[in-house]
Amino acid sequence: MILEMKVPSPGESITEVEIATWLVKDGDYVEKDQAIAEVDSDKATLELPAEVAGIITLKAEEGDAVKVGQVVCLIDTDGAKPDGAAPAKEEKKEEAPKAEEKKEAPKAEAPKEAPAEKSYASGTPSPAAKKILDEKSIDPATVSGTGKGGRITKDDAVNAKASMGTPTGGNRGSERTKLSMLRRKVAERLVAAKNETAMLTTFNEVNMTPINNIRNEYKDAFKAKHNGLGLGYMSFFTKAVVRALQLFPDVNSMIDGDFKTSYDFADISIAVSGPKGLMVPVVRNAETLSFRGIEAEIKRLALRARDGQITVDDMTGGTFTITNGGVFGSMLSTPIINPPQSGILGMHNIIERPIAVKGKVEIHPMMYVALSYDHRIIDGRESVGFLVAVKEALENPAELLMDNNPKKALEL
Repeated sequence: MILEMKVPSPGESITEVEIATWLVKDGDYVEKDQAIAEVDSDKATLELPAEVAGIITLKAEEGDAVKVGQVVCLIDTDGAKPDGAAPAKEEKKEEAPKAEEKKEAPKAEAPKEAPAEKSYASGTPSPAAKKILDEKSIDPATVSGTGKGGRITKDDAVNAKASMGTPTGGNRGSERTKLSMLRRKVAERLVAAKNETAMLTTFNEVNMTPINNIRNEYKDAFKAKHNGLGLGYMSFFTKAVVRALQLFPDVNSMIDGDFKTSYDFADISIAVSGPKGLMVPVVRNAETLSFRGIEAEIKRLALRARDGQITVDDMTGGTFTITNGGVFGSMLSTPIINPPQSGILGMHNIIERPIAVKGKVEIHPMMYVALSYDHRIIDGRESVGFLVAVKEALENPAELLMDNNPKKALEL
């Protein structure tokens, strides 16, 4: 029996996908549920499993855009599973006989021009020419003179151009590859965010000493109690963002034409880098999660993104985004809003810097933070107040995020 395998729907509103990679070859025997292809949608890369076992016949090429429900391969369930079949031998291609080389009659050489006779004036600029060459920072030795005896004239100097150097050696190859559907969609959304929002960015800095002190004191116990789960910075930042969103609800809102939609929950999108590019999975109802719950959910989503198992549902929604360029060494940046959201917080690397503390200079681990926001819906008071609230919570986490009881907050 021949089974037609059709493209399943990866999610709501997706009508087309692209064959990113075939994981099998035409004529291969595949097992049921074996991954046979990776398909790109505009939201995620998904694996296509074989519905039955049998011999596969491919009906689409890599890079083809195919509609949801379109047949992409056939599987012959009556095909026998090969048992140690030897690989087919490559046929040797016979070399085409070389055509007899025709001997051409030697071409008569064109008469060579006699080189210009050199004299003491050769390569020497006239006073006017020298002035022009000096202004252009051009070495007279690089200019051919047309004057008597090879002298460099004023016209030679005027027409002379500074050499930009001639590249020699080295690899100058290039490669042109088609962007994946996911990458094209990301590019489209980023351009739309720049062109269709009134995006502004406000900055602040955070003294990370209090968080570092808590992590240094409790991270080992946290890891031992919660099955190897690490106590990172993201749980502190997520908690601080949730608190700030509750204080400044306009930042947790979205614009929809002439209307504003506000949310009484915080679904926090966390930007992570995966093998297929930037992914933004969502930590849902972050306001209800503990430090352990946030760390566990971020780890789960990050592993799914790394292994290419992230789904459209994992990335759908989100009311606010956090992105951490600091893991790559970024000191400061202006993150781009993740539409249709109205705000995104950018974290950066932590560097020890001297700061003034109660009239004294002290060295502390400092981080710059950036909030990009849509000024159509968020005013300066809300945006600056939001970022200050994030800063206050991060610099006083025990009181503002842990109710003065870090052990209880960390479930130790």
